[in-house]
Amino acid sequence: MNNQEKTVKLAVNGGIGFGAKLNAKQLLSLAKYIKEDSEIELTTFQQLYIDVLESQVEKVKEEFEKVGLAVYPVGAYVKSLRTCNFCKGAEEEGMPVAIELNRRIAGKEVPWPLRPSYTGCPNACGEPLINDIGVIKRREHYDLYIGGKAKGKDAKTGTLLIEQLTPEQLYEVVEKIITIYAEQGKKREPFFKFINRYGFENIKNSIA
Repeated sequence: MNNQEKTVKLAVNGGIGFGAKLNAKQLLSLAKYIKEDSEIELTTFQQLYIDVLESQVEKVKEEFEKVGLAVYPVGAYVKSLRTCNFCKGAEEEGMPVAIELNRRIAGKEVPWPLRPSYTGCPNACGEPLINDIGVIKRREHYDLYIGGKAKGKDAKTGTLLIEQLTPEQLYEVVEKIITIYAEQGKKREPFFKFINRYGFENIKNSIA
């Protein structure tokens, strides 16, 4: 009989800030839970995947959060917000809005991993147009794109859903879209396929 304790995979990053960075305290905290023969997976979504013992999950989360690490579930959930490097400062690039949007949506259960992305200016360094949900800040307002796909022969940029949103309107609309997908999407149905089946116009009408 195998009594080896199960492990749980956690997605970890340094939170929403000036680029994907980790400080010394965060690295030391991570190192405590990484075996010498283990590997850490760095995803394209600015997350590190690590395996921890099931019995230690809550302890690990608490310790990580104390040093500023954000912890998210792995699997069919909304990923943490991918961002640009916020090259012109927190207020100008809308970092507070990115942080709040991430707080509201990251970790929500959906039919298939959903990748939201945010960029603080029209340069779109955060690649919002090739992710499931993309936000571009234009001056004091926000344009919202959906349905981008980065890989495969059917790769495409997202379609503009609504523009010139205030921060509160942005939060509300993105949360509505995720709710529609969570309730109407089929199991293991990627978001771009859901849009094709459910209908772009139906989504647009549902958030009006």
